[in-house]
Amino acid sequence: MNDMKCECGHVNPVGTILCESCGKALTENAQKEKLHDMRYEGSARRSQTYNKTIIDKIWNFFSSVKVGVWLIVLTLVASSLGTIFPQKDMLPTNLTPEEYYHKEYGWVGQLWYKLGFEDLYGSWWYLLLIAAIGVSLVICSLDRFIPLHRALKNQRVTRHEGFMKRQRLYIDAAITGDQSFAKVKERLKEKHYRVKEEHGNLFAEKNRFSRWGPYVNHIGLIIFLIGAMLRFVPGMYVDELLWIREGETKVIPGTHEKYLLKNNKFILDTYQKGKDNEAFNQALDRVGTVAKNFQTNVTLYKRKEGALPGESGKLAKVKDDEIKVNHPLEFAHYSVYQMDYKPNELKTMTLQLENKKTKKTFGQVKIDLFNPKDVYDLQKGYKVKLIGYYPNFTGFAKDGEPQSSSPIPDNPAFLFRMYSPEHPKGEVSFVAIRQNVEPLGNNDYKMSFAGIETRNVSALTVHKDLTLWILAVGGAIFMIGVIQGAYWNHRRIWLQRKEGNVLIAAHTNKNYYGIKKELAAILDGTGLPVPKDQQEGKKEKEKEKEV
Repeated sequence: MNDMKCECGHVNPVGTILCESCGKALTENAQKEKLHDMRYEGSARRSQTYNKTIIDKIWNFFSSVKVGVWLIVLTLVASSLGTIFPQKDMLPTNLTPEEYYHKEYGWVGQLWYKLGFEDLYGSWWYLLLIAAIGVSLVICSLDRFIPLHRALKNQRVTRHEGFMKRQRLYIDAAITGDQSFAKVKERLKEKHYRVKEEHGNLFAEKNRFSRWGPYVNHIGLIIFLIGAMLRFVPGMYVDELLWIREGETKVIPGTHEKYLLKNNKFILDTYQKGKDNEAFNQALDRVGTVAKNFQTNVTLYKRKEGALPGESGKLAKVKDDEIKVNHPLEFAHYSVYQMDYKPNELKTMTLQLENKKTKKTFGQVKIDLFNPKDVYDLQKGYKVKLIGYYPNFTGFAKDGEPQSSSPIPDNPAFLFRMYSPEHPKGEVSFVAIRQNVEPLGNNDYKMSFAGIETRNVSALTVHKDLTLWILAVGGAIFMIGVIQGAYWNHRRIWLQRKEGNVLIAAHTNKNYYGIKKELAAILDGTGLPVPKDQQEGKKEKEKEKEV
């Protein structure tokens, strides 16, 4: 395809509607127009010129504003679907996602899980939608910005008569002399126009930068989308919940097992009636216990270089700290916040082997509820074997099998085999809180309750966000584009001599009322008439025809 050469000598790219230099209409349709479409200055856009190769078709598809709008709508609809039920990161740890959705929401929740909506915002198709919006923004911007910039850069002072006549604001009047032009030129400069002169003709322009507002918006959105997608890159964004018990040392999630945290002690302070502000008394009577402060005293460790995961001996102490609400532990771009707590979680339970008739005991069994032993030897022929452990006992299944809903010992239950000199093969007993069942008949021995140990548990949120500054930059650039395009408008005024007359035309990308008012002030007292709004004249003629 060959370039298009205008009669003014300027060579225009294929697909140009109005000459970039003089503004002459280069197509039949443009020559028939009463008013020129000046949105892109009649420049040659790639999407409207080429449509042969697969690259052309992809470019044309994504350059469509309608496609961009539909992609945004689809993304919004998909995002709303993710809010119907909790995402998998917000689920309790005692159930698998499939079990949770089926239990809580029935077949609807099961279908929701089967469709993969439990991790919607991290799914490949959701990320693909975000990427498609980014591609659409880039192609839309390039398809319009480059030809528009080239057309505005190449525009001449002296424009084709047809271009002048097809501007919305236009008039052809008798010239009053050179003094009028000089006065207009002076006033244009006072209004902060950049004025160019050629062969006695004037061209004034200001606020061209406002035309780039939408493209600055696009740049901001693209940067924002990049920041959002970087959150799925490992190490860029972490938002994890860490439950840690007193005395426990755990790897901090999201640190690639590089940092560990030890819970030295959990402290809970509550408001006391009569000791604190009397204004709290009414609330304390209504609610009961109200937390005044809860904090976790911790020690942060860093794994030494060369140490393998699990090698607890190769840890270097970083610091001790107190994690309180709104006062996080901060290190290496990470912040650890105090989020929640669970007081008095069961740690150990002590039971004793007892003869039911004589009430005599034969030793105690101290069971670590997080790591119970299989066998407890009580000496002298007495032994207890743990053949079943149910940390959170919820009842018996139809076949009589005990059920546990989670690995957390909120309601522990045990199935024991008790060995004694009288019963070398053992007796079976099921023991739960306030429950002792003998499934195989009456026993001579039983396991009776002797005591418990509890400890507090802290819920800490581990947060790291290396994308925040990218999102902030993208948002700031977007707002600059909004202000740039909303509070200024690109204005151009042409004054051109022709055979004893003067042609006056004006164009703005928006706010024609403003430019008409400004033109009236500039031309006042110069003897030159104010251009007429040809669009209003067209509307009046249409009304007359209707009448």
